Order: sequence, then structure tokens, then C-alpha cells
Amino acid sequence: MNSATCQPIPARAAPVDTQGAVAWLRANLFADWRTATSTLVLGGLLLWFVPRLFDWAVLSAVWSADLKACRAAEGVGACWGVITEKYRIIVFGRYPFEQQWRPLVATVLMLAMLIASCTRAFWRPWLAVLWVVVLTVFFLLMYGNALGLARVETDRWGGLPLTILLATLSIVMAFPIALVVALGRRSDLPAIRAFCTLYVELIRGVPLISLLFMASFMFPLFMPQGLTIDVLIRVLVGITLFTAAYLAEVIRGGLQAIPKGQLEAAATLGLSYWQTQRKIVLPQALAMVVPSIMNSFISVFKDTSLVSIVSLYELTGALDMAINADADWKPFKLQGYVFIAAIYFIFCFSMSRYSRWVERQVNKSRMR
Repeated sequence: MNSATCQPIPARAAPVDTQGAVAWLRANLFADWRTATSTLVLGGLLLWFVPRLFDWAVLSAVWSADLKACRAAEGVGACWGVITEKYRIIVFGRYPFEQQWRPLVATVLMLAMLIASCTRAFWRPWLAVLWVVVLTVFFLLMYGNALGLARVETDRWGGLPLTILLATLSIVMAFPIALVVALGRRSDLPAIRAFCTLYVELIRGVPLISLLFMASFMFPLFMPQGLTIDVLIRVLVGITLFTAAYLAEVIRGGLQAIPKGQLEAAATLGLSYWQTQRKIVLPQALAMVVPSIMNSFISVFKDTSLVSIVSLYELTGALDMAINADADWKPFKLQGYVFIAAIYFIFCFSMSRYSRWVERQVNKSRMR
């Protein structure tokens, strides 16, 4: 009778920790020899570059508006004194110096209104009324000619207030247009579908700078003699129509993602077309394309820099005007661009983070 022989099982390796800093480094930076090599090379470049950048931007930089010190530090340290010297022109453009408190207050009100509109606690019916009040106060402060305020023509508006105004109003006006156009492109009526398709293809077929040029210089040629429309309004209409065309395609992509069975179920329940769109289709479609919608909003905010071609000096145009008009500070234009790049980054990054928050909110039902 053969006796059974017990063979011990070899000990298995201890499980690898998947949490903590070491596990994250192993998974993301040192997963294999290629990843580890890339990490070491890029890390070495950063160790070489970052200290030099920090020395140029901070340690050896000139912070005061001392032109002589800036010239002495040229090539060694940054001259942030150009910002100290020109910041009011960069931020407020050609607005009268002694009246610049008005665009400052108007901009603060607009930013406060935007923050309130992005906060759930303020999502009430009276928010629309508050928008009307804030916009009225904004234009009253900027334009004046009432309540003892001096009149300032729109061609003297500029800098950050103009950038925020153009971006905000064009987005607010473009969104409902885009909704209608997106629905029109899926309409069963050939005339409506053809009109919406023609609009989208015509607008998307030309760059924004061409629309701004036409709105500013060519459109007045077709107006009756003696009738003129303010250049700010013409530019705002051009940006709005351009934004609406791109947004319409983004929204149409979300509409196409809705299963046909949901539409058939809505028809079975006796819902009308607009009830179906409002209660079933649009909430789901818009939730699907939140990142793309926010991407369009960020593009609009940055594209406002193109209005300088029609002599409206927003943030970028105001910087060029401030630096190019003074030959002494012109060599330090790079620092000026870094300054406005930081402003653009703050706004765009904030919109991106808000988009992530909205995306998490609308996707809560899918996580259950």
C-alpha cells in the first residue's frame, strides 16, 4: 500500500500595496523600464529648468517700476516693474484715468453675478431679474451720461471689463440660439432643417476674425444712410452667432445620443414634442456634452482677444497699446504677456473646474 506524500505549496509573494504614495509612484512613474527612464529624464530636465526659472522670475526679478534697474537686470531677471507701471492701462484700456473706479465696480459686480449663477443656492426664478439689474448697472457705470456720471463712448472701453462683457453676453445669448438651431437640424420639416444647416455651415466655414471684420467694416455699408450701429454691438452679434453655430453642433451630438426608444415611449405617454424635449431629451443630452459645452465657453473667452482688429482694446489689445506706445518699456513686453496669460489661465481653469463639478452632479444618477 503506497503512502501518500505531502508536498508543501511554495509560499506566494506578499500582495503589492495599491494605496499610498509609494504605490502611486510605482504605478504611474516607475511601472516599467520605459516609464522609469522617461520619469528620470523629465525629472532631470525639471531639476535643471525650474531653479533657473525661479531665479529669473523671483530672485533676480525687478518688482518696482524702475526702468534703470530693469535695464540692468535685462537677460538676468524678469522686469515685473512693467506691470506696476502699466497695469491700469492693461486692465482698463483707454478708459479715462480718473473714472476707472467705474469699470472696477462694474467688473466686480459682473464677476459676483457669475459666481452667484454658478452656485446652486442662487438657482431661483429671481436670478434672471437680478441679471437684468446687474447688466443695467454695468452699462450705466461703463457708459455713464446719467446720475452725474460722465459719458464714456464704447470705443474707449477696454481691458478686462470688455473681455468679461463680450464673453459673458455672447455665451448667454448664444446658448438659446444654439438650442433652437440644434433642434432645427433634427426637425422633420425640410425648410427648417435646411435653414439651420445652412447657418451652421456658413458660420463654421469662415474664421471668427473674418466675421468681426465684416461686422465692423462691411456691415455698415449695407445700412441706410444716417443709421449706424455701435461697433461694440456689431462685434457682440458676430461673436454670438459664431459661438451659437459651434454650440449647436455640440448639442446636436448630445441629441443624437438619446435612444430612439425613449422618444417612442414619450409619444406613447402622450407627451407633446416640446414636453418630450424639455423633460426627457434635453436634460440627458446636455448632461452628456457638459465638457464640450464648457470647452466652447473657454474658447469664446479666449477668442475675445481677436476684437483688437476692430479697434476694441480688450485685455490683449490693451497690453499691446500700453507697451507699444512707450518705447522705454517695450523690451519687457514678455512680462506683460505672462501677466495677462495668468489672468486667462485663472478664468479658464476656474471654468474647467466648475465643468467637472457640474459633470459630477449630473452623473450622480448613473453612479447609483
